Amino acid sequence: MIDLRRATEVWRRCDVVVRDLPFGLLVAAASLLPGLHDKGTQVGDLPARPFDGVALVAIALECLPLAVRRRWPAVCLVLVSLGFALDQLRAYHLFASNVLPVALISAGAHLERVRRVTVVLLSLAYVPLALALDRLGADERVEGYVVFYLALALTWGIGAWLRSTRAAEEERRRHVAEATRAAERTRIARELHDVVTHHVTAMVVQAEAARYLTAVPERLDATLNAVTDTGRRAIADLRHMLDLLKADHDPDGLPSAADLHTLVERTRRAGQPVEFAEEGSRAEPAGSAEFVAYRVVQEALTNALKHAHGSPTAVRVRHGEKEISVVVSTHGPGSRAAAPAAPAAPAAPAAPGGSRRGLAGLRERVDALGGEFSAGRQAGGAFVVRARVPAGGPS
Repeated sequence: MIDLRRATEVWRRCDVVVRDLPFGLLVAAASLLPGLHDKGTQVGDLPARPFDGVALVAIALECLPLAVRRRWPAVCLVLVSLGFALDQLRAYHLFASNVLPVALISAGAHLERVRRVTVVLLSLAYVPLALALDRLGADERVEGYVVFYLALALTWGIGAWLRSTRAAEEERRRHVAEATRAAERTRIARELHDVVTHHVTAMVVQAEAARYLTAVPERLDATLNAVTDTGRRAIADLRHMLDLLKADHDPDGLPSAADLHTLVERTRRAGQPVEFAEEGSRAEPAGSAEFVAYRVVQEALTNALKHAHGSPTAVRVRHGEKEISVVVSTHGPGSRAAAPAAPAAPAAPAAPGGSRRGLAGLRERVDALGGEFSAGRQAGGAFVVRARVPAGGPS
């Protein structure tokens, strides 16, 4: 038994000429049937001529070029038009003469170059055809020739409309592809920023603090071990992130609110005093909300390490039935002032300043889920990051 699906796939892989040829052959075969003689288009209304050898030439000119109507539309239209003219001048009125609109539509839809020249030349060629028919004794009036010409022009217009529609669809797909690529680049940039910035900031702060601990070997060794552990963690997270960026990634592998304790503990080891409180029970399912909440806390703690290292930081996460609320406040000299790297050591230089790209990315993440986000310095001098993330959305 023939596999219809496989046969269809094989047919689609065939060259366009091969796929267009059967239609022309079918019309040619139909034109040879006695019952379809004198069933074609008639311009001029000349008395029908009996079928003869020249009729075969007219059939060939009108039907066989249809095989290249998409590959070479101008060639197809010219040959079909010659066959049509021969058919009308000889008054065969062949069934094959009905394919002229097909050639016109194909040319209007697929002809890329010399479109205007083709229209002008064919329009000019129609005039001598009408005059020749009139000399042969055609009964057609001028109005009839004009109406037929307008019908042909309308047929060309249909092809031109199909061409413009196809072009518009291709342009739409191109814009969609560009937007998709831009969104993917943005997603990758966000993940890189979130994963790399946190670890690298911690490493920079720890390394700077190590300069001032040379007189305390045991603390220096612990600090250098923390730098090493942070670097290894960064490499592991980068590898994990590259897996998550794949189109078929497993959403369960994304960090969530359940990982906040680990995140806070790593920040404490980097020298930032963090008070963490979590209220309520996690919604099931929380969808992307937990991942976004994690990123909010991560970015806020990273900014605290950068701009207010050593200053007290409080993290409050509340799980509600329909949302997750996050508040991260950093007290001290301010959101952009540096603090000593360790209480018992001289002040260490602050980590490099940021571009606020992380906060902008957080706002976009939260807005995408229909939540609310704010970040700024409060009246008391603390820098506070707030986020309300609707829970239960799709992953």
